[in-house]
Amino acid sequence: MADGRQIIDKMAQLIAQLRASCDSGFALAIHIRYTRPSLLYRSYSQEWIERYSEKGYMLFDPVVRWGLTHSGGIDWPDLAAEDPEGVLADAKAHGLLHGWTYSTGPATSRTISGLTRSSGPFSDAEKVTLGALVDAVHTTTEGMDQFDTATQEALRTLG
Repeated sequence: MADGRQIIDKMAQLIAQLRASCDSGFALAIHIRYTRPSLLYRSYSQEWIERYSEKGYMLFDPVVRWGLTHSGGIDWPDLAAEDPEGVLADAKAHGLLHGWTYSTGPATSRTISGLTRSSGPFSDAEKVTLGALVDAVHTTTEGMDQFDTATQEALRTLG
């Protein structure tokens, strides 16, 4: 296993690459076990993060539901029929114009991403690259509960 510094540096690099690709933000729920992620990173606007929390959207979010039951990727417009609460429409009204979700890992330790940008939908080639980044995040943080306390805390501060 890599040492703590290597893990932190690798995660910082991966997060920086996601930030560069997702100008309107992203969310990563990493190694979800029993509905709770080991790590949660969000770079969406604070306004959207607060709105999402206040409305309890996690309970209705089609991105989360889809990610918990599927592996792979899906464009947010393809989830519109599964969004009676209007989470995706509200996200769009808050500047999350073009979203794509990628989910990886077994159902017992799933990582779900919500990736957005303002300039248009992600191309197929970009989706391959983003999926590889999320896969690398998932792999790099595998066994996080066995990392030393300092490494775990440093990883939490990256988001």
